[in-house]
Amino acid sequence: MINLYTETNFCHEYELAYIKWIEKCIETKEFTFSELNYIFVDDVYLHKMNMEYLQHDTYTDIITFDYSVGKDLSSDIYISIDRIRDNSEKFKTDFYNELARVMIHGILHLMKFNDHSDDEKIQMRGLEDECLTKLEY
Repeated sequence: MINLYTETNFCHEYELAYIKWIEKCIETKEFTFSELNYIFVDDVYLHKMNMEYLQHDTYTDIITFDYSVGKDLSSDIYISIDRIRDNSEKFKTDFYNELARVMIHGILHLMKFNDHSDDEKIQMRGLEDECLTKLEY
């Protein structure tokens, strides 16, 4: 099950389309999922979590808590709507496109793709782009 929750005033206009899209991307990579919870929050909320759980004193767009077992994905994925808005303006992209990129970024981390090195970042961006081509809304 994929759930979308909000701890801020955000209302996702394309909720069902995004859920179907995420399911399709997971299946394409030959993974399954038990429960994926997306929780949309603001910068203050996610900054506090970043400090508490990761000891990082920075703003971030996403924090993913991985409860997966093997190829069966399970997670709580927190996303800052403030960061998505700012990044969509900074990168001159549509808000919902930036949101989709961050949402699938969390899923790719659950699949054990990383983005620490330059090569990993290039691979991650390519995988995000591949998944984004499947999004229909």
